[in-house]
Amino acid sequence: MAVDAKICGLSSAPAVAAALDHGARMVGFVFFPGSPRHVSFEQAAALSRPIGPEVERVGVMTDPDDDLLRRAIAAGRLSVVQLHGGETPRRVAEIRERFGAKVMKVVRVSGSDDLDRATGFEPVADLLMFDSKPPRGATRPGGNAVAFDWRLLAGRAWRRPWLLSGGLDPDNVGRAVELTGARAVDVSSGVESAPGVKDPALIGTFLERVAAL
Repeated sequence: MAVDAKICGLSSAPAVAAALDHGARMVGFVFFPGSPRHVSFEQAAALSRPIGPEVERVGVMTDPDDDLLRRAIAAGRLSVVQLHGGETPRRVAEIRERFGAKVMKVVRVSGSDDLDRATGFEPVADLLMFDSKPPRGATRPGGNAVAFDWRLLAGRAWRRPWLLSGGLDPDNVGRAVELTGARAVDVSSGVESAPGVKDPALIGTFLERVAAL
């Protein structure tokens, strides 16, 4: 069974082109001013223009209000909203119903107890993502190049499709998939030459290695 990949935090046309050319199934735009990958609505509109309907356009947000959701969805033609904050199951359900986009809820993991939280989102989210809890002192909820213990996911199953994220790069993605059984992976800092600067060559390498799994 093939493994799908999402390239997140895109902020340049060459990076988007590399993701599309090498078969990414999802591309992500970050709407969080504290991130070096943050894009404006105008940037998101321009970057999403060449992306066809076969690729999911994901907007990454942290505890967004309705105005941000409305403007980001329209600008980026988003098909998926990725919620990376402290959103409750009730808020996830509300966003899903109100805005007509699929919703991906991120569950931040440092131990097995964190995985149990995912069950509360299964009835209301379309997808789940398991990412590392940010390290102490971090200024953003994700994109910190930190992995959690992937063995925690071994043998676990959920009723919703899920993605593995946190500290992935071209060299470790094969091992991560082997340990977790993930059918979809998400990468951001692992394909950058500097914080927020995507490297098209690294994007290509990552996607080629995922395709070979």
